[in-house]
Amino acid sequence: MSKKKKERKFAQISQKILIQYFASLFGLIGIVLGGFYIAKFICSRKVWYNGDPLYDTLKILEYYFPKAFTILVFIWILILTPKVLKKAFGYMDETIEAAKGLSHPEVPITLSEEMIDIQNELNLARERSLRNIAVAKEAEQRKNDLIVYLAHDLKTPLTSVIGYLTLLQDEPQLSPELRERYTGIALEKAERLEGLINEFFDITRFNLTTLTLEAERTNLSRMLEQITYEFSPILAEKELIWNMDIAPEVEILCDRDKMERVFDNLIRNAVNYSYVGTEISLSMHPFGEEVGIVVKNHGKTIPPDKLDRIFEQFFRLDSSRSSSTGGSGLGLAISKEIVELHGGRIQAESENESIIFQVFLPTDCYKIVRISE
Repeated sequence: MSKKKKERKFAQISQKILIQYFASLFGLIGIVLGGFYIAKFICSRKVWYNGDPLYDTLKILEYYFPKAFTILVFIWILILTPKVLKKAFGYMDETIEAAKGLSHPEVPITLSEEMIDIQNELNLARERSLRNIAVAKEAEQRKNDLIVYLAHDLKTPLTSVIGYLTLLQDEPQLSPELRERYTGIALEKAERLEGLINEFFDITRFNLTTLTLEAERTNLSRMLEQITYEFSPILAEKELIWNMDIAPEVEILCDRDKMERVFDNLIRNAVNYSYVGTEISLSMHPFGEEVGIVVKNHGKTIPPDKLDRIFEQFFRLDSSRSSSTGGSGLGLAISKEIVELHGGRIQAESENESIIFQVFLPTDCYKIVRISE
């Protein structure tokens, strides 16, 4: 519900109180004036004679009526205003007490019948608070578990690196073939160690920094071609092939470094979760003031429950902490934040052993941001 709608709901009670107040006030005025003029009309149709006591009394009442009427209205205001103010402040106190109850979200908020709309709004806020608390706790737990897993995993490659380097140092007579093998293993483990350390830095940066745009005119076609070229050795190693359909000379205004990270994350995800011997498709085409990028690979179908959470922080499809494919669970979460920061959107689909990521970006990210503001 929009902020304006909420403000209108909260204003309804004050309007209702004012309407009741003025209705009572003008109701009294109408009754008194109406009674006076009706009585005057009736009396005017009767023939009066000098010395009639009732005639003299009515003339006195007519003479003093304006003053009496003013005093009556003033007394009515003195009686009515405190009641109205008491009612208004009562609603205010009730709302304040209910707002204090938000600190104990497990208890539903109950207000008087006249404030049912405010009660519903506060209970919605209470439910959102409960959901946010649960989500925050879950994310914090996943982060803590991940840090523990990464810290544990750091020991294995580090031990291997030290072990093989020690062999190379203590055994100078090793054959060139064996020395090359040990060096290769040590390098592989060191690279794995570097990846784990980078994941620690990712976690720190994601939690301690706020992403901002530094946009510049970028040839998106060349960017994607360059990124796919850099991934070619990795695809060849895993017996994967490219299937590219990139529209030429497409330019957009975007933060180049951040968008490179988005595409790097999506392609790396596709490589990690592809069947051996399959192809990875990457297409990019402009659609009016938007550009659509699609990354598709063939792999195990992602269950709907995991697909719904795939852009959450610290969520990993492969929960095995020893898997080389199991990253920090930040790649897709950061990608989503970067895309939305540009005014775009990202979505994932998976069926029939295929995984598809679709990214839609505006050709001018600043224009979208200005419109949203």
